[in-house]
Amino acid sequence: MSDTAPAAPLVRARGLRAAYRSQRGSDVVAVDDVSLELSGGQVLGIAGESGSGKSTLAAVLSLTARPPLSVLGGELTIDGEQLDLSGGRRPPRTWRGSVVSLLPQGAMNSLSATTRVGDLAVDVVRAHRGRVRRADALDLLTDRLDALDLPRRVVDSYPHQLSGGMRQRVVTVLSTLLDPKLLIADEPTSALDVSTQRALTELLRELLHRGLVGGIVFVTHDLPVLRAVADRIAIMYAGQLVEVGDTAGLIDDPRHPYTAALLASVLVPEPQIRTRRVGGIAGAPPDLAAPPTGCRFHPRCSLATDVCAEQSPPLLGTIGAGYSTCWWRAEHPDEPLEARL
Repeated sequence: MSDTAPAAPLVRARGLRAAYRSQRGSDVVAVDDVSLELSGGQVLGIAGESGSGKSTLAAVLSLTARPPLSVLGGELTIDGEQLDLSGGRRPPRTWRGSVVSLLPQGAMNSLSATTRVGDLAVDVVRAHRGRVRRADALDLLTDRLDALDLPRRVVDSYPHQLSGGMRQRVVTVLSTLLDPKLLIADEPTSALDVSTQRALTELLRELLHRGLVGGIVFVTHDLPVLRAVADRIAIMYAGQLVEVGDTAGLIDDPRHPYTAALLASVLVPEPQIRTRRVGGIAGAPPDLAAPPTGCRFHPRCSLATDVCAEQSPPLLGTIGAGYSTCWWRAEHPDEPLEARL
């Protein structure tokens, strides 16, 4: 037996909480006690319905939360560097870009229409590394384009001169120009066709393979995309993670009824789910201003019992290895959900 201790995760988040301040002055908690881990060289996908809190979690992890969103608490550790997010503390400026970076959705809205790509790269490098020669910043950009087999012509191009897919790839290059340890990709494929989605996910994988990015959190509502790009998947519902696991295991044998319902609603004929009946999820996500007691999915769950409405479900597993939070699963640890839904 080896005495070697397991490697520490690249990213460890504990007890993340974030809320929106409503017009009535009350807080609407959109991320509620979320904990997760990400190993170096891996992609963690985060999936869920619209309104589940995915993009809010992305804002917390990428340190880009702005009013009316505020971070209420939690700890974020990236490559051994710990950041306390409680008390409205502002993260160090040095973290943005080099420790954690955001790849936003909507490439056209992320680029200045009147600025050439090369000038944008110069601005990015100077914003984080101070007085850098323009030629050095452009060399950094062209070297990155060459490494990723992207055309040098984009350096002198305006965003409107590029295709939608190339714009998204340019935004990806700019977001990772400083070799961040953690990249948060927030719905980066939402406006792209299937072939362009594939090109972008291959680009992200290449960044990982070359060590230009330490790890990626990939936020999307598109489970088939995660099937292709993610090593692990976390399922989010009503501001909380309800299941985390390896991609193949989670898709083949979901442990939480909500995960199974999401998979059953996918229209794309994935090999593991094409024989299942496609259906929707009854009801609608809850109002986060007044979430249900107990398990937040219980009003929509066909397997719910009285305890589901009365008590918060147990965590079955570990944050590092994977888990689900479900009373039914606690009582039926080995029964497949497909037979019951």
